[in-house]
Amino acid sequence: MTAERRRVLVLGATGSIGMQTLDILRRNPDRFEPVGLGAGSDREELEALAEEFGLPAGALALGAEDAERLVRDTEADVVVNGITGSAGLGGTLAALETGRVLALANKESLIVGAPLVRRLAAPGQIVPVDSEHSAIAQCLAAGRREEVSRLVLTASGGPFRGRRRADLERVAPAEALAHPTWDMGRVVTTNSATLVNKGLEVIEAHVLFDMPFDRIDVVVHPQSIVHSMVEYVDGSTIAQVSPPDMRLPIALALDWPGRVPGAVPPLDWTRAQTWTFEPLDEEAFPAVSIAKAAGEAGGAHPAVLNAANEVAVAAFHDGALPFPGIVDTVRGVLEAWRPEPDEPTREALLAADAWARSAARRMIRA
Repeated sequence: MTAERRRVLVLGATGSIGMQTLDILRRNPDRFEPVGLGAGSDREELEALAEEFGLPAGALALGAEDAERLVRDTEADVVVNGITGSAGLGGTLAALETGRVLALANKESLIVGAPLVRRLAAPGQIVPVDSEHSAIAQCLAAGRREEVSRLVLTASGGPFRGRRRADLERVAPAEALAHPTWDMGRVVTTNSATLVNKGLEVIEAHVLFDMPFDRIDVVVHPQSIVHSMVEYVDGSTIAQVSPPDMRLPIALALDWPGRVPGAVPPLDWTRAQTWTFEPLDEEAFPAVSIAKAAGEAGGAHPAVLNAANEVAVAAFHDGALPFPGIVDTVRGVLEAWRPEPDEPTREALLAADAWARSAARRMIRA
């Protein structure tokens, strides 16, 4: 092993982010050394990956608690957290507490655990893997922080862009999963259709970049080529542009602030192409405004939002809730939440998560 190789631990190794991370590791053995793998429940696939990369049984974790243990016990330079859902919070906190660089794809860590993450994270310790936040991190290199006017997150608009709320009442689960650009899991793909995903990303951007909510905007960009932008005080806007391929932000997070050659093929600038930008239709898709309000309220409000949404998404796919009912349920649960006045602890945040799931189920059954 050369001194330049970074030791990488991958949580959520059998998921979409994890598999793309492993693809980068395979293609760059001179830059990265895999030292641990975690997965949710797919033991067979995890063991096959361990055999491929020559990892012993002690370098594997099955389940969220075991993943947290693995982070604490493994000598790693970078921890990639690709776990889906609030189960990823423990791995995030363990990585921050042990001083690892955290390549973060688990958005729930910043939604559910923002108060804890903010207390633990050292400057520059978290490197975002989400394409939008990776883009902002790159664009922020163009100027000083005091020169930043606003952050602009781009959204594809999902499969229902241009539809009115009334048109969404009869949407079937299969339609919600037909994302025009990205191939993602059920929850994230559905969140992209409701634009809850973009609302969560607004909260993430606030936490990651310490930007007030009134200076974070969302614009619809169906081509998903401009991944996000930073507007500066002089009127200049810096955009990060690349093909819609998650291997680019993953590779950047693994070697931040360095760039991995050939991470993805570049755009073909000899081919004519058109990029469009549209304002967000907040009447048909109110999720971003709801998420902003939850983020501004702070404390456990984002955790309540996230938990209620996960229950509502499952109910929609089970046929128990119409598509607009997902966001309606989230709004209703947030309105019913009565927070404790104290600074949230990990236990309090998890209790809020549990309360929100129970409240969402009651609303859906009513």
